[in-house]
Amino acid sequence: MVWLTDNGFKPEFHDFKKKGITEEKLSQWCDIFGWERVLNKQGTTWKKFLPEIQSEVISKQAAIAILLTNTSAIKRPVIEVDGQAILLGFDEEKYKQLLVK
Repeated sequence: MVWLTDNGFKPEFHDFKKKGITEEKLSQWCDIFGWERVLNKQGTTWKKFLPEIQSEVISKQAAIAILLTNTSAIKRPVIEVDGQAILLGFDEEKYKQLLVK
């Protein structure tokens, strides 16, 4: 958010915990980035799951099911421009390439 604001953007923050996320939106993101990237396996939410639960997440549909009920496991930020996701996670160089003209 700070990088975007500092570079002249007016980002809109979407609070997954309060506003939720739709299955359709998660499916779109998984199609664009791959479900393995949308599901943040480096975060504490994922690490708190029992190994039995983790081992069952082997497909896009399984990942979406977990993410719908555990939105904290979504890799963030997701940057959308005109409703289309273009960036996942923070990478300053990619932000510069795709957003700064």
